[in-house]
Amino acid sequence: MTFPPDVLPLASISAMRPVFMIIMGVFLLLTVWRITRGTSGWAPRVLMAGAILLAFGYAVVMPLYQGGILIPVSPAGGALFEHTAADLGWHLVKMVSMNGGWLVFGLGLAMHAGLFETERSAAPIQVPVTSPSHEPVR
Repeated sequence: MTFPPDVLPLASISAMRPVFMIIMGVFLLLTVWRITRGTSGWAPRVLMAGAILLAFGYAVVMPLYQGGILIPVSPAGGALFEHTAADLGWHLVKMVSMNGGWLVFGLGLAMHAGLFETERSAAPIQVPVTSPSHEPVR
């Protein structure tokens, strides 16, 4: 069975890729929400901000590119002046949401795991207290 070139069969990989990306973005957001629920501080905030950026990128922007609604901007496709401002704007949105999302998500994950915390000594530091004449104070 052959299809016209402009119609994709529903069971094809090209037709399922946007659906997979939407599900992946929503699942990532729900997973991070479950991890950070009940915690406080900057780590869950940063982690959730990265997850929101990634969910927007995966669930909204990338399916628009995969569906052919947005035209990808690439050096192989021609010079940048051949693209409209909307094409360049969506490309910027994609770059910020995906690259910034992974950067903020990774930083939040590292903060949540405690990688930036320093170890504290278990023994208290004893500082001798002396008077100016070097005699112990009683």
